[in-house]
Amino acid sequence: MKFLEYTPLDRINDFLSHLNLGERTVKGYLEAYSCKHTGTDKKLSLSLEYEILDYLGKSSDTESSSPAEFLCSRSSRKTLVYLVLTLYHMYPDYDFSAVKAHHFFTEESWDSFKQIFDAYMFETSKEWIEANGVSLLESLYKALDEVVKLAECEIYSYNPDSDADPSLERGAIWSFNFFFYNRKLKRVVSFRFCCLSNLMVEGFLTDELCNEEDGEIFDDMDM
Repeated sequence: MKFLEYTPLDRINDFLSHLNLGERTVKGYLEAYSCKHTGTDKKLSLSLEYEILDYLGKSSDTESSSPAEFLCSRSSRKTLVYLVLTLYHMYPDYDFSAVKAHHFFTEESWDSFKQIFDAYMFETSKEWIEANGVSLLESLYKALDEVVKLAECEIYSYNPDSDADPSLERGAIWSFNFFFYNRKLKRVVSFRFCCLSNLMVEGFLTDELCNEEDGEIFDDMDM
């Protein structure tokens, strides 16, 4: 997987890097990758493929809607491997399981993504319109279309448990992770966006500062 630089994505990333909305802060980040293997990708992809095949060999699921049935398709396994490799590049210090990650991925449509985006990014979009004169969703669509041609894309959401979410930040009110994958172009764009409570974040910082000061006091005391 190779990180790809695109100016349209950078422009949106700059805007969403730390948007303060008073009691809340919205953050978002878009990353584009080529699915061509680089470095240790080939070894890792083989390891993920073996993990999936081992799971299939031990699985007793027979229903057509079961995870095992879905993963029997080689193209489905390949898609999952690319998505998990993208996660590895986004969070290099985190160890992902392909089988476990599969349970957290859900196939979406542009309309389902749009519903979530419109509902949760309403205030953010207003700020973008004031600064740029066009809607944020329209700008996002054009940027994504330039990179991965949305009409040819498969869209996935990634909703892991809190203990399996490396992107979860302190004070998070909500967070979303989406992947836009073009099989023909062999490219994927990840888009994660979240909302943080400024009050909670400030509370954590205050607690950490107090703990540091308490530690300094005890360090200075003769025991």
